[in-house]
Amino acid sequence: MDLETRMELIMRPPTEEVITPEELRMLLEVNEHPIAYDGFEPSGLAHLPLALLRPIKLEDLLEAGCRFKLLLADWHAMINNKMGGDLDKIRKVGEYLLEVWKAAGVDLSKVEVVWASDLAADPDYWKLVIKVAKNVTIKRILRALPIMGRVAGELEEAAQIIYPAMQVSDIFYMGVEICQLGLDQRRANILARELAPKLGFKKPVAVHHHMLMGLQGPSELRGFEDDPRMNLQIASKMSKSIPETSIFAHDDEETIRSKLRRAYCPPRTAENNPILEYAKYIIFRKLGKLHIDRPSKYGGPIEYYSYEELERDYVEGRLHPADLKEGVAEALNQLLKPIREHFEKDPRARELYEFVKSQEITR
Repeated sequence: MDLETRMELIMRPPTEEVITPEELRMLLEVNEHPIAYDGFEPSGLAHLPLALLRPIKLEDLLEAGCRFKLLLADWHAMINNKMGGDLDKIRKVGEYLLEVWKAAGVDLSKVEVVWASDLAADPDYWKLVIKVAKNVTIKRILRALPIMGRVAGELEEAAQIIYPAMQVSDIFYMGVEICQLGLDQRRANILARELAPKLGFKKPVAVHHHMLMGLQGPSELRGFEDDPRMNLQIASKMSKSIPETSIFAHDDEETIRSKLRRAYCPPRTAENNPILEYAKYIIFRKLGKLHIDRPSKYGGPIEYYSYEELERDYVEGRLHPADLKEGVAEALNQLLKPIREHFEKDPRARELYEFVKSQEITR
């Protein structure tokens, strides 16, 4: 595969930002199979960002020739008090999430699954965490707290202070060359880039993907990023800890339709419109089209083969919000159906789902 195609695969949506494209190009010129990683806390039922959006980007990087490491950050989830801070429960949630990705079509044989607890079992890992912490100020660590979904004023326990140093150490310890994470994780990646030369590591390329907006629409909350656009995107992201704003992998067709009918979707407005986002970043990427089965008195059925075409009709008023919602609901149901069926048919997957569903999800 030629260099330009590999660049396009890594940089195409849902990628939102690459730091820097020039460094990514130089990396791909000398390395056919750079190590990329994504990581997340096992913390509850899978929603659209985890069940569909992140696998889309993972598959892009695999196609571009990357060796991909998937970090199940169980220790990080424990520090962040997910699942009550119980590592055994967090482990089961991690196993459940692997079943979700498998059901979503991810070929796990091409992915190296890494548990943070395995890293934590190595004294050299903690030596690295201390080295990172010794080379950064407390003020800089507090500035990185948004990677936990928190801002400095929400710090509750001293253990949370070491979280950013752990995430930076994860990158160095695993030999990561491309950090493929959500935009909400950029402060950890930038910290890793700043510290890498000082600590004798190669500076990683940061590839940040779009944060899918929740059903509630744009939310104002300061402190995540200095850039107002990025701050709004992170503050408004779909959160599984706020179930009424989320679509989950296990939602049935009627639940999906009901949630979307109540969702924020201003007419003739594309900016900060979550329903259009789901079409742009998921439906067109996975299906290549969006079918809307509207009544003949409103123009009849119509199919869109590009997001640009859909957005144009919507902004110009040729497509009503109610019809858009129905079409997006149908497409999301089509994409989530294989995941639901996997958990219905596979006994182990079903057992894991029932366990996670029974747990209280904490922020």
